[in-house]
Amino acid sequence: MKRLLIGLTILGSLTAACAGAATQTGTFPSLSSSANANVNRAVAPTATLPSVNPNANPVVRVVQRVLPSVVNVTTNLLEQSPTGGSQPGRGVGTGSIIGSNGIVVTNFHVVEGAQHITVTTSTKPIKSYTARVIGGDQTADLAVLKINATGLPTVQLGNSNSLVLGQPVVALGYALALSGGPTVTSGIVSALGRTVTASDPNLASGSRTYSNVIQTDAAINPGNSGGPLVNMQGQVVGINTAGIAQAENIGFAIAINSAKGTIADAEAHPAAPVAYLGVTTTTVTDLLRMQEGLPVSRGAFVIDVGPQGPAQKAGIRAGDVITAFDGQAVNDSDDLGNLIQQKSPGDSVSVTVADPRGGTRTVTVHLGVRPLPTPAP
Repeated sequence: MKRLLIGLTILGSLTAACAGAATQTGTFPSLSSSANANVNRAVAPTATLPSVNPNANPVVRVVQRVLPSVVNVTTNLLEQSPTGGSQPGRGVGTGSIIGSNGIVVTNFHVVEGAQHITVTTSTKPIKSYTARVIGGDQTADLAVLKINATGLPTVQLGNSNSLVLGQPVVALGYALALSGGPTVTSGIVSALGRTVTASDPNLASGSRTYSNVIQTDAAINPGNSGGPLVNMQGQVVGINTAGIAQAENIGFAIAINSAKGTIADAEAHPAAPVAYLGVTTTTVTDLLRMQEGLPVSRGAFVIDVGPQGPAQKAGIRAGDVITAFDGQAVNDSDDLGNLIQQKSPGDSVSVTVADPRGGTRTVTVHLGVRPLPTPAP
């Protein structure tokens, strides 16, 4: 799991815990940042709340109420290799079910660059679902996911503006991706209104600034990213984002009130499913042809193939050149992207490829659903 560098204005350069990022990324749709207009809007649960033992310890009661709505978010992605290029990787984070129809909230960096997103429930019977991003805000580090399920237990969104210093809070998540289920830590609200910065090479600025975040001494470690920080009523008051490696008992969470506008926009205007082939390509040039010994002078050269994606399942490999898609010529990488965008998830298409040894073959690919909303090959 990759870590991001955090800079805190009063503490200097620190390290924050987060899930893996990847080299192949897209940008989320530009959504309204009307957080203030939606600050009092909580997503009310429509499923039955889990039973809670009234005689249990207060933290135990919170966990019993919230845990059924906490999910593990796992991604297959392409990470930068130390020797150049990219290689298959895996990222792990946490999310919260905020809509019984399968709406999940997590951090943007948890799913950034994902080739495939899997959401797994935390209580028995454990179930796994394929997820896609329906909205979010990259700069605010928020992503809203959708899974194909109904009747799910949900968390309630609280009011982070009502938090006070010293107030007890509980953090839940899949810390360190350890086997055996989620981790629970408890603590207090240590500070309010913090501003921290995190490096992110996928942003044009190279970094992301978190404003008005909650500081807590509840332990937040890699894998906790995107999970809920809840009050003693079991309401989500923050989204766990960063933990500090060089300092003890310092973690940060996005205040839930600043996220409500993004969540509301994603629910009201979810991004439509986009067809997905599952390859990273570049245009064949004369130089590339000589370097790679390619048998063709045009097409989309396959740099990488997404793990378990439609292309890989059909037998397309890195080093192949896609020369035709659904019977239409592919002259460059842009051609391929445009042709994919004209299709729908679930369509079966023929893809003609030339391999480095000079052979040509045509395979049938069953297009999937791109996990991120931005169309790409």
